Amino acid sequence: MKNIEEFLTGRVWLRNFTPFPKEQIDQAILNGKISISRGITDELQCARCLEKSPQKIISFFCSACVGICYYCRHCIRMGRVSSCTELITWSSPSTITPQSHSFHWNGSLTPLQERASQEVQKSLFQQNDHLVYAVCGAGKTELLFPPIFAALQKGQRVCVAAPRTDVVLELSPRLRVVFPDTIIHSLYGNSPEESGFASLVIATTHQLYRFQNAFDVMIVDEADAFPYSYDLALKNAVIKARKKDAPIVYVSATPSDQLQKQVPEISLIFQRFHGHPLPIPEFRSLWGYDKTFAKGKIPKKLIAWVDEKIEKEEPFLVFFPTIEMIEQAIPLLQERHPEIAAVHSKDPDRKEKVMKLRQRKIPGVLTSTILERGITIPNVQVAVVGADQPVFNAAALIQIAGRAGRSVDYPDGEVVFFHNGIVRQMDKAKQLIISYNGGSRR
Repeated sequence: MKNIEEFLTGRVWLRNFTPFPKEQIDQAILNGKISISRGITDELQCARCLEKSPQKIISFFCSACVGICYYCRHCIRMGRVSSCTELITWSSPSTITPQSHSFHWNGSLTPLQERASQEVQKSLFQQNDHLVYAVCGAGKTELLFPPIFAALQKGQRVCVAAPRTDVVLELSPRLRVVFPDTIIHSLYGNSPEESGFASLVIATTHQLYRFQNAFDVMIVDEADAFPYSYDLALKNAVIKARKKDAPIVYVSATPSDQLQKQVPEISLIFQRFHGHPLPIPEFRSLWGYDKTFAKGKIPKKLIAWVDEKIEKEEPFLVFFPTIEMIEQAIPLLQERHPEIAAVHSKDPDRKEKVMKLRQRKIPGVLTSTILERGITIPNVQVAVVGADQPVFNAAALIQIAGRAGRSVDYPDGEVVFFHNGIVRQMDKAKQLIISYNGGSRR
């Protein structure tokens, strides 16, 4: 029964898909330890993701209950929730033994990081929401270490959520090293099962659909990122997953104006932890690049840029506006070097490819915006092909530029925006980066 309690505490789970014998679940329900709720409420709202739009709550003839049922299209990838589905959660008082925690980090915070870290701790103590508005490479994750440790020592349960799997995969090993005695679970699509009661959960925001009233502290990293920033259901999932009145810490290098107005407490860091300025993007024309790739050729300026990085043995990232263009470009650029790799959101091996780039086993990676944030590769050089395309708004371009110059050993880096005509978002990104280097916002 202990394993069931550890698994279900704070979780909302499909009864028919628990990793425990049916008999044990049935007995716990009879004993009143597990409560049951309907998957779709009488008000036609999904009890898991809280979706209620008529476009997402769909009627169908259900063979299970032999009648008209409703199901939720919005969260169906996590297992179908319908009117006759039973969701379960642990409802008895907790018998989970509090863990002991240790803090293993030999680094030190800069004065700006230290101030922000203390401000976050103060907000958590006062149960106020907080925004950490800090440029790429400011050391946002490190300044969160002390507030997370303070919460764990109080016996609080902490969640660090991020919109993208890649960010979760980047954060998880770092937090596991810093808190070696803490049970930590990393949750994302198809993540491996982990045992025990996790005092620290690192999860994609989608995974929070499966939690309810679970966390004493909620941290949303990359709070401006797609899809979280555009999806009200994901924002509701964050609210549902935290305990009542639990504070939320938002972390972002490019927060929206709305988020800045919404959160009462804000910490500002417009300087990287190593003190060097952010690399300023250079604009270079690449006329008709899309037509050139479509003809099976590489634009000459891009060839020159890639060849230079290969010759200097500098790792590089080249961002493209579409998967189609990546697929057109990769065989052509592999003629320059056969080990150049390509990744995008549908690539199951992207984690391994990024690791190879970090380990200098491959020279460079062609990528979509999937790698615009959450990764750190020493001495990486960055180019954007089609920086004029709508997919590259100012926030995305700032994040992409922020991949360069992050390491204290390589604080500089080249950032080139190849374009077919300069657009407003390119100018906005460049001017904001210049303003950050000046220590102010525009």
